[in-house]
This record gives sequence, structure tokens and C-alpha cells, in this order.
Amino acid sequence: MTEAVQRGRCTVDMLARELEQGSSRGAAKPRRALVPLTGGARSVAEADAWRLWQRSGLPPCHWNVKIVDARGHHIATPDAWADEVALAWEIDSRSHHSQRDDYAKTLARNTRYTKAGIVVLQTEPARLRTEPDQVLAELRAAYQTAQARPRPEARIST
Repeated sequence: MTEAVQRGRCTVDMLARELEQGSSRGAAKPRRALVPLTGGARSVAEADAWRLWQRSGLPPCHWNVKIVDARGHHIATPDAWADEVALAWEIDSRSHHSQRDDYAKTLARNTRYTKAGIVVLQTEPARLRTEPDQVLAELRAAYQTAQARPRPEARIST
């Protein structure tokens, strides 16, 4: 389902409607899989991250929102954004960030985060499933670090 939405073949609303209108038999797993998508996740890895965030005990966050600085200049669109403390969480796979141009874009993004004073946590997708407790500890620690410093002037773009 995530791939179909990501490739523009359908929307989350279309999938939700189809599940509502169709038979309930065999729909439990697809309904559960749809929950992170309705929360803003755009990939399987982000859906895994969304589920972990729900377990974290941290305040709700925003998924895939554009972040700008005080002058309205684009900083990045993190996978997850804890607006209360200006924490960005990026789920960065090697396959999507290791090619020459992609790697350079990732470095430039991270530089913009640093210049804006944003705490950013990068997590490899596989660790969301293989080391969820460690990732949760890192996420909570990053949140505490962000909470301990003055909040930078970064905001969600409307």
C-alpha cells in the first residue's frame, strides 16, 4: 500500500475508502498497515518509525512537513518533526543516500539543520526492526538534548 501511494497510483483516502466499502474479511492487516499512512508516513521504513514513535512516550510529532527558518527559507522536510523542541528524525537508508549526488544532498541537508540549530537523529531503516529498543533510547535521548537547549527559530511551513 505504501508503495502504491508513494508512486502516485492512489491516495491514502482512496485506500481507506476501499477498505471501508469492501468486505471486512481479511481486512484487519491492511487496516493496521494503513494507520501509519494516515499519520503521514510515506514508506515502509517510515511506517516502522511511526510505530516506534507511538511507543516512545514522546509527544506527537509531524510527518513529512516542510521546515523553514525565521526568514521562511527552506531547511528540510524531515521524516518526523517534533515541533515542540525542533527535533528532526531522518530515516536514511544507504541505498537512497549513498550515491554521489544523493550523498551530497544529504550532507547539505544536515548542514542546513546544523546552521538552524536543529537537533537531528539519523536512523538506518533496518534498525527500526532489528534494534527497536536501542532506537527508542536514541530517540528519547535526542528529544532530551533538543529540549535542553533554547528552541531555534524553525517552524513548519504553511
